Amino acid sequence: MTNENEGTLLEFPCRFPVKAMGRQSEDFESLVEKIVCRHANLWPAEPIRSTPSKAGNFVSVTAVVDAQSKDQLDAIYQELTDCEQVLMAL
Repeated sequence: MTNENEGTLLEFPCRFPVKAMGRQSEDFESLVEKIVCRHANLWPAEPIRSTPSKAGNFVSVTAVVDAQSKDQLDAIYQELTDCEQVLMAL
């Protein structure tokens, strides 16, 4: 039997911040929220935060999730990376 959390130092379940960066637009935050929420529940009472770049051309969105496994986090990052509007996911 394989351990789905093998290869990670995280202990699940845990509180885990997911950050995505993209060009400033009206719907970027909701896009990131939809992607993240397809895979995980948001951490209770932790609002999604958006931070614009200094010039206002880009925005970073941070969503804190209730992470249950490495596979779940991998799926979130894969979908964020596959999305054209997401320039970077951390």
